[in-house]
Amino acid sequence: MRLVRLIANLGYGSQRDIRFLLRDGRVRHADGRELVESDKVEHDDIRVDGEPLDPPAGLVIMLHKPAGYTCSSSDPGRIVYELLPPRFMHRNPVLAPVGRLDRDTTGLLLLTDDGKLLHRLTSPRHHVPKTYDVTLDRPLEGTEAEIFASGTLMLRSEKTPLAPAQLQVLGPNQARLTLHEGRYHQVKRMFAAVGNHVVSLHRAGLGPLTLGDLPEGQWRVMAAEELTGL
Repeated sequence: MRLVRLIANLGYGSQRDIRFLLRDGRVRHADGRELVESDKVEHDDIRVDGEPLDPPAGLVIMLHKPAGYTCSSSDPGRIVYELLPPRFMHRNPVLAPVGRLDRDTTGLLLLTDDGKLLHRLTSPRHHVPKTYDVTLDRPLEGTEAEIFASGTLMLRSEKTPLAPAQLQVLGPNQARLTLHEGRYHQVKRMFAAVGNHVVSLHRAGLGPLTLGDLPEGQWRVMAAEELTGL
């Protein structure tokens, strides 16, 4: 890929902008020499304003999403892209969320520009488990785990029953729920179906991945070996 296009695709600006960066000497080789449009350089050897380039296409980010942000690039309110470097929103291919968390839901959110990985993680055929910590308005009655695991629970307006889900009781009003599908507002609708109301919802895990010690509102680049379990 041409040098100008490579840098532009990472969101550093339009191709015209990148040509200006080159003319101003702001794009250099790791050895310090200025680069020109015709140079063929390895990604890891390129520096913009003295800093290494952002990761190439195939980027996967783990974000600890706070409440109050939507998984959108066009919502009029606060969006998760505000928590990332501004240029990430302009990458080509686009950096997209792997599934969506509601505005008031917190926790583990992956974003990637790898279309194949995105499809694999969101396709119902692959049944990637998603684990949520739930706080409820009223105490659990004790029958919820059996109902959710039965594979017969029908949600309003749905035509097929839910796949079996696993419920672990954490406290009188708290539970951990593991789903193997991703229907619209599924966790909230499941508890509504058994007469309860979700007060807060936190995604604790996606497949084998957890947030670990990643602080709320922070993000990190995922290593390839971390994704093998997905």
